[in-house]
Amino acid sequence: MTASATPAADQPFANQPFANQQRVCKTPAMDLGICFASKIDDIDYIVRAEELGYTHAWIADSHMIWSDPYATLALVADRTSTIQVGTGVTVAATRTAPITASSMATINQLAPGRTFLGIGTGNTAMRIMGHKPMRIDEFDDYLTVLAPLLRGEEADFTWRGRTSPIRHIMADKGFVNFQDRIPMYVSSFGPKSMALAGKHGDGAVLSIPPKRGGMQWVWQGLEAGAAEVGRDIDRESFLTCSLSTIVVLEPGEARDSDRVKRLCGAFAMASLHYSYDQYRNFGRSSAGSRIPGWDDYVAKMEQIPEEVRHQYVHQGHNCWVMPDEEQFLTRELMDASCIIGTREEVIDTLGTLAEEGLHQLMILPPFDPRYEVLEQVGEEILPHV
Repeated sequence: MTASATPAADQPFANQPFANQQRVCKTPAMDLGICFASKIDDIDYIVRAEELGYTHAWIADSHMIWSDPYATLALVADRTSTIQVGTGVTVAATRTAPITASSMATINQLAPGRTFLGIGTGNTAMRIMGHKPMRIDEFDDYLTVLAPLLRGEEADFTWRGRTSPIRHIMADKGFVNFQDRIPMYVSSFGPKSMALAGKHGDGAVLSIPPKRGGMQWVWQGLEAGAAEVGRDIDRESFLTCSLSTIVVLEPGEARDSDRVKRLCGAFAMASLHYSYDQYRNFGRSSAGSRIPGWDDYVAKMEQIPEEVRHQYVHQGHNCWVMPDEEQFLTRELMDASCIIGTREEVIDTLGTLAEEGLHQLMILPPFDPRYEVLEQVGEEILPHV
């Protein structure tokens, strides 16, 4: 699954604003990054994020809706100098481990020491093509091969039934860079994938509900996976990053105003898309009965012929709310997936998440107002992070 997919709607709704206004506002020890719906001619957006002080640029990977992330990353690496750059997340199911390792090491040659790899099974990218994501056991095998390759080491690679030891045999000739470490962050939206992050990764890419208590079960899953291989996770250095977006309310503004919907609606709708995928692929969605209008949404989607429905589920994915979906964009859906509040409430929310062990929040605003959100969060929130 790409980081651009949003499973937060499959978690219990936050019926009240996350921040308790009785709490004392504090400075959260948390980084803010951006997730970028890859667009090859929009590199200025990342350049501006670097200028504002965002720490990471996560370039999303969905082949049938956005630009290629590695071509985009090359331009980003060339035009920036301090921001950490990488995939958020790339899709294991569509690229073999040696290709992924070589691609990231190539970017690392352009941005030495600030390149990272986010990797997932392809929850959005695969379903857009009418297929299910990579299975967990396959993903486990994939990461087993990928981890040493990212270090420039040898790994056993199986292709069409034959296994051979492989390594990049010209790594010292300037084509790639393995000398500067490339951390691997594993997309972790369920207990099994969290266990794989703990087993193989340097961090985990999450999409937890923006409310208190979300990190406790995350750390349990990560540490359980690490324990399987006798590994100890350092909670300070093992990166945890969650995908969401932020809207800072104006004085007296309603949490479901037209402006709020414009600034976070596409992200909220992506969580509904994810829930429908769960329902469609597995016959269930834990959030289904809790989403206002869920039955109407299912009925709407089932009017589309099954053989092409996968092309419609993610229309406008994380970029726009399609006109025929506006009726499903409710306050409850936005509260379940987005951080919405006054400046003080947002800062308090981030502080609480940081206290529970979340190291970074990456924001993914809708496409049209992306600069507006980038600037507002950069001006009103970043100085207090």
